[in-house]
Amino acid sequence: MSSSPPPGWYRDPSYPLTERWWDGTAWTDHRRQPEQPVPPVVPAQAPARRGPGRAKAVALAAVGAVLGAGAVTGGVLLLGGDGDGDGGRETAGATTSPTAGGDDSPSPTKPATASPTGDPTRVTDDLNGITFPVPDGWESGDGSGEDDAVLVTDGTFDCPGEGAVCRGGVVVSRTVTGSDETSPKTLAENDIEDAANDVFDRNVLDRQPYDGVTGHEVAGSGSVAVAGRAGYYVRWRVTTGAGSGGWVQSLVFPSTSGSEAPVLVRFALDAGDEGPPLADIDEIVEGIRPAGDADTGTGDDTGGSTGGVGSSLGPS
Repeated sequence: MSSSPPPGWYRDPSYPLTERWWDGTAWTDHRRQPEQPVPPVVPAQAPARRGPGRAKAVALAAVGAVLGAGAVTGGVLLLGGDGDGDGGRETAGATTSPTAGGDDSPSPTKPATASPTGDPTRVTDDLNGITFPVPDGWESGDGSGEDDAVLVTDGTFDCPGEGAVCRGGVVVSRTVTGSDETSPKTLAENDIEDAANDVFDRNVLDRQPYDGVTGHEVAGSGSVAVAGRAGYYVRWRVTTGAGSGGWVQSLVFPSTSGSEAPVLVRFALDAGDEGPPLADIDEIVEGIRPAGDADTGTGDDTGGSTGGVGSSLGPS
């Protein structure tokens, strides 16, 4: 039995000139134009062979464009994170994987990334069909070198621990896959430790930019309305062997499209002078909107809220 392909952008079986978002179990209504055209390549014609009872054969072939991603080996480490700590959950990739049968099965292209919306105050997470506000001091995470980053703080600083360069803040958005669990509360509670370790403990280069995590306190948790959906968050204040430690938050809520797969958003902020204000987390959460939502305005001067379950994110 073949397994279902992971979430990702694939050729739309009903209209191959576009790409359509597959959420891991079903097609969604999100479509986009391919980022690069697929140019046909006609090879040199081989000498024709003729024989009794045989017609001339002409071979034509089309070669697809290969989308490659360069490995980041000497770039910036966001808050010392490895960009790969997803708690065992898969993310949409560009490698070939088993298809789910028939012509309707998708073939992988490339993972979605944060992209501009045309409004400099917002960025779009194409993968999950949501947009994020861009607070002062933040910028799009696209091209930052951190997997799935939608927002990062501008500028870098020397990490307080083992040699690396850090950023003051990073926001990562992912689709939760590889698990049958759908409860936002359970998923957030299970993720928060991984979120803290991925940023403030040992990274993929086997370094500890903050000399490891030495402890934590639960700074808050509870229900929260996100893009009109009922979600749940857990926030930790992390202490580290070097530096001022940091703030980490795991936020989970159902997707606004498709099969409503859970969306995981991680926040990691340096707690020292290099980090942004803690209130930026609340501003970002309150400003998350479904992609294509005409009402991207805010309800107040600090980012606003659409109201609903637990719209206040202060520590409990």
